[in-house]
Amino acid sequence: MEYFDLEDPFTTLKQHQFDTISTIFSSESDHMPCLNYLQCLKTSDFHVSFRQEAMSLVFQAQYCCNLDPYTTYLAVTYMDRFISKQEIPVIWSCFLTLMTLKQREEGFIFDASAIQRMELLVLDALNWRMRTITPFSFICFFISLFELKDPPLIQALKDRATHIIFQAGNETNLLEFKPSTIAASALLMASHELLPLQFPSFKASILCCEFVNEEKLLICFNAVMEMVINEMDTISTSSTVTPISVLDCHCNKSETEMSEKKGIKRHKLIGFCSESKRVKMSHIQPCG
Repeated sequence: MEYFDLEDPFTTLKQHQFDTISTIFSSESDHMPCLNYLQCLKTSDFHVSFRQEAMSLVFQAQYCCNLDPYTTYLAVTYMDRFISKQEIPVIWSCFLTLMTLKQREEGFIFDASAIQRMELLVLDALNWRMRTITPFSFICFFISLFELKDPPLIQALKDRATHIIFQAGNETNLLEFKPSTIAASALLMASHELLPLQFPSFKASILCCEFVNEEKLLICFNAVMEMVINEMDTISTSSTVTPISVLDCHCNKSETEMSEKKGIKRHKLIGFCSESKRVKMSHIQPCG
């Protein structure tokens, strides 16, 4: 499956015209959760619990109905945007409606009228912007900056970056970053793992891109690197790994990090940023 089946604005590298790319970069902020959403998740246990419950339903549907992982990622994206733009009582009403579904051996059974009501509510909240711009929309563009010639190598980078992006969808602290920033960070992480000798040149190519905010990229990359390291630590210390245990790990780890606000030891990549350009995680403005 091509990575750009998920609402990809670019179908081939040849179509990467400057005006098209510029439009996508300039409009990606319109497809993100509201700015106060992350702060609410940091300060409200109720918001954290609500998001975790909603994500659990999404992942239950994925495993029960054998949904494509891209569909699941898109569902979580819609969910975050929807929650960030609605009052909790409205969301809770929608959530209770969703809970009226019946689960049988063949999967989830929904009432058609309930689905229609929920669809209209979601569409209205998202201003009918369903062609969502996601990190997958930028993977091909950023890889084209690397000027790689080996198709298997390009595919390997795509595969690893895609896996990292799927992981990032569960991380609350990454919601503040634009899709393009997450895509660039995922590709840099993938290149550091697979092509460490070429990592400096890949990093330089992305940082030279006029659409990239260097400071935001460095912060996001550090967060992605921390996420990947934690994931590897979790897998290495887990004696039993099942789809459900992995799901629980993703949800619980993400929300626990936000609620406990623990400092986690950060591994530093040599040469990624100089000592004079160390950056800390930025803070979202308070709700209101």
